[in-house]
Amino acid sequence: MVCDAGTMSEPKRHASLDPGPPTTVVLFGATGDLSRRKLLPGLFRLLTNGLLPHVRIVGTSLDDHTQESFVQFARESLTKFESTITDAEWENFARRLTWAPGGTPESLREAVAAAESELDGPQNRLHYLSVPPKAALAVIRTLQEAGLAEDSRIIMEKPFGTDLASARSLNASVHEVFDESQVFRIDHFLGKEAALNILAFRFANGLFEPIWHRNMIDHIQIDVPEALGLEQRATFYEATGAFRDMVVTHLLQVMAFTAMEAPTSLDPAAITEEKNKVFRSMLPIGPEDVVRGQYAGYRDEDGVDPESETETFIALRCFVDNWRWAGVPFYLRTGKNMAEGMRIISIAFKEPPKSMFPKGSGIGQSGPDHLTFDLADESKMSLSFYGKRPGPGFRLDKLSMQFSVGEIDHSAHVLEAYERLILDAVRGDRTLFTTASGVERLWEVSEGLLSQPPPVRPYAKGTWGPNQIHQLIAPRAWRLPFERGWRSK
Repeated sequence: MVCDAGTMSEPKRHASLDPGPPTTVVLFGATGDLSRRKLLPGLFRLLTNGLLPHVRIVGTSLDDHTQESFVQFARESLTKFESTITDAEWENFARRLTWAPGGTPESLREAVAAAESELDGPQNRLHYLSVPPKAALAVIRTLQEAGLAEDSRIIMEKPFGTDLASARSLNASVHEVFDESQVFRIDHFLGKEAALNILAFRFANGLFEPIWHRNMIDHIQIDVPEALGLEQRATFYEATGAFRDMVVTHLLQVMAFTAMEAPTSLDPAAITEEKNKVFRSMLPIGPEDVVRGQYAGYRDEDGVDPESETETFIALRCFVDNWRWAGVPFYLRTGKNMAEGMRIISIAFKEPPKSMFPKGSGIGQSGPDHLTFDLADESKMSLSFYGKRPGPGFRLDKLSMQFSVGEIDHSAHVLEAYERLILDAVRGDRTLFTTASGVERLWEVSEGLLSQPPPVRPYAKGTWGPNQIHQLIAPRAWRLPFERGWRSK
């Protein structure tokens, strides 16, 4: 029996947090790009920081690897994507890696048994499906045949279906093997520190919760432009598009955090119920609410139909038809090869109904007051407002108060999104994960759009999308690009 405590290096941070229980993580697609960039480095940090001190990792994929070559793959991944690794830390991680060749039921059963034989006491088992969506059901059947589904949890990557019928079919097939309580549908956007900060900001502050409704808020924008292109994902993207890839699985989930009512507690079930209430209150999204775009040159990409109508950009307007948000539009936008890569939530407050300030004072020239959340890895918040310019007269300027997680003493405690979500799944915390009913409801409100999509409009690389987006939001304006940048520390 291996004793973890005797060989584990001293945790670098999070020492005050309760560690997760002994867990075997079965990583499907263990030699893929997501595993290389995020999952293996994330598991390494969870181990090294003392959050998963008794973890074992069983890797498998369709690639032809051995135990030795998989360990070498992990070493190369950490060397590239982890800043500093001591010899002791690497040795502590490497001895926890086990390779299951071929991913057959027999090899998986043997590899998991070998890994779990080195753990004492009650144990968790977490299957991470870092595989294409079309391969997910085959993996689930393999787990069933191997006898590894019972008393375990499973993380599934998006997208969760491509429409309502496929989502229902997928969920039904998953539920033949796993109970819904075992399934964790991952959305890395919700794993970011800033997403949780929305809940803290809204419900912990008496200053803002009383004004978080239709009487005070004019509209809300959730803007996730991507400067990157397809990055060798043309075949996947051609069959998916921006709406299925980003809106259903990411942007609408973030919208739920922004629009939800106060949960009765921080209990995951209470938060999930309030998110699902938002989805149930959404009005159907029709083609008149959407602008679809395609960047110039997309049809020349390898793996793309020369006459493709797949959107690489989408902007839409949607409504949450309840007492809090009736009539308040939510504007969502995302796309590939855009001017900048950002992740912004912008709350636009209503302007005063009448101004006492003289013409030429500057009032109203810079638009409404905004509360802005930046969901980047180093999350930020900004509150803009009008203030008097020093000097004679009454000239007003747009000012702002800004906050950055990087400026506080506990900034070193920030977990990367995949780290947080893996740890939550190990602990059984479903707060940041989506449910079968929530996913199906989002496909339901999207049926009108999917059955009659508007035409794709061309846009140049490095821009903010087709010109038609301005008609969608008029008489309002898009928050990005910012007129004022974030202040440096």
